Amino acid sequence: MRVSIVGAGMGSAEGLSVRASRLIAEADLVVGAPRLVALAGGGHPGRVMALTAAADVVDALLEAHARVPEGSAVVLMSGDVGFHSGATPLLRRLRAHPELTVQLVCGTSSLQELCARAGVPWSGAHVVSAHGRRANAAGAVAAHGLTFFLTGGEMKAHDVLSQVRDAGWGLCEAWAASCMGGGDERLRHGTVAELAGARYPDLTVVLVRNEAPIARSFQAPGIPDERFERGGVPMTKMEVRTLVVSQLRLRSDAVVWDVGAGTGSVSVECGLAAPEGRVFAVERGEEGAGLIERNARALGAANVEVVRGCAPEALAGLPAPDAVFVGGSGGQLGAIVRAALDANPDARLVITAISLETLAEAQRVLADAAPGEPSIACVSVARARKAGGSHLMCALNPVYLIAAGGER
Repeated sequence: MRVSIVGAGMGSAEGLSVRASRLIAEADLVVGAPRLVALAGGGHPGRVMALTAAADVVDALLEAHARVPEGSAVVLMSGDVGFHSGATPLLRRLRAHPELTVQLVCGTSSLQELCARAGVPWSGAHVVSAHGRRANAAGAVAAHGLTFFLTGGEMKAHDVLSQVRDAGWGLCEAWAASCMGGGDERLRHGTVAELAGARYPDLTVVLVRNEAPIARSFQAPGIPDERFERGGVPMTKMEVRTLVVSQLRLRSDAVVWDVGAGTGSVSVECGLAAPEGRVFAVERGEEGAGLIERNARALGAANVEVVRGCAPEALAGLPAPDAVFVGGSGGQLGAIVRAALDANPDARLVITAISLETLAEAQRVLADAAPGEPSIACVSVARARKAGGSHLMCALNPVYLIAAGGER
C-alpha cells in the first residue's frame, strides 16, 4: 500500500496543495485529527477515520493494507510534515513495516502562515518550541532579530510574551495568531507589552521582531571579568570560571543550580552556555542578588533566575538540577550536596575551594554522598601586569576544583 503523509497546512480546503487534494480524493483510507479528516468528504464506510495516536494510525494502515494491498492511504497532519510535526514519530513506527511505501507531502507551516500575515520574510527566523516545555523565550528574543514561538501546554503564548516583557524587551513588535485556518482565527499585533496582557488558547503561535538584538563579541564561557558589575561581592575569576563551566558538562537545555552565586558570573556563563535551559542563582546577600539580576540582564542571560535565601532551605521546590555549582556554602556544604542528589542522584557536582579546610570538607562530603571518585585539580593562575617598561606575572590565589557525579 502507498501511504502519503500529507501536510494539511492550517486545515482549510483552500490551503491544500493541488497534489494533496488529488491524493485525498483518490485514497482508499484517510486518517487524521477530526478537523482535518473533514477535508476528505465522504466515501464508502470506513474510508475516513478520525485518529491521532501514532499507534492507532499504524494499526489502521496495516488493516487497510490487508484489504487492499495495492491501494493508497493518506495521513493528514496539520501544518508542514517537516516542521515540528507528528509525522516524525509516525515515520519511526512505519519503518518497521516495509510492506507500506511511504512518502511525505509538504504543506504550509504555521511559521510561513504567520510571517505572511505579518508581511515579514521568515527565512532568517529563529524558531523556539515552547510547546509542552519551559523555554528561554527572553534569551531567544535578546539574541535574534526575528523569533517564532510554538506555544501551548506548560508555556502558553501569555507566558512567552510575559517573560520577554519582564526581561526588558516589552517594546519589541509582536504578532500572536490563534487558531489559524479555523472559523475563530484571530491575529493580534502590537508591542510585546501590549500583547502580554491578553489570554490565548493553546493553538497560538507568536512572532517577535527585535530591531536591536544583543551583539556579542564572544561566546561563553570566558566572558572578561570587566564585563561584570562587581560591587563589594567576591567573583570567580574568568580563568577558573571557564574551567567550572567546562566541568559542569552542560547540555543546551540543562537545569543548573549555582549556590552562593555572588555576582552571578558563573550563573551568567551557564545561562549563555545552556540557552534552552534554566539557571537558578541562589544568593543570600541582597547586594549579590541585585548584582546577579543586573549582570544577567546586561549580558543577555535571560534564563538566569535569582533565588534569594540561604541554602539548603532556598533549594526546596526548585526543579531537579542536571548540574550544581557550589561557590559558597556558608558552612552547609554537606546539606547542599545531599539536597542536590536527593533531587537528582545523577546530577553533576562542581565545588570550588580556596582553603584547605574547605577542600577537606568537600572530599569528605563527596565520599559519603556522591558515587564514584571525585576529580580534584588545583588551578593556579598568574596574570601579566605592566611595571615600568616590563611585564611581571602576578599570581592569583590557587583554587581547588572538585567535581563528581553525572557520569551516566
